[in-house]
Amino acid sequence: MSVDAATVKRIGRLARIRIEEEEVASYQQELNAILGFVEQLSEVDVDGVEPMTSVTPMTLRRRDDVVSDGDYPDQIVKNAPLTEDNFFMVPKVVE
Repeated sequence: MSVDAATVKRIGRLARIRIEEEEVASYQQELNAILGFVEQLSEVDVDGVEPMTSVTPMTLRRRDDVVSDGDYPDQIVKNAPLTEDNFFMVPKVVE
């Protein structure tokens, strides 16, 4: 795939980047080089390779799911800027 000057200008407009007329050719070369690299990646044989989310094996640390009484509303709202009867108070946003 090759990028032409019109496509470079369109990409610039979509990204809201001002591209001067004398810069179009250099951006065109850069985008074509990037696309060439991406095309090289499609040639890699990845059959049998499992997808991974990290380069090192990791397991998610989880806390025990313990039911508590939850009877500490004063601690829950302690850092709130404005409370009333252990409820958070926020400014009205809907008329």
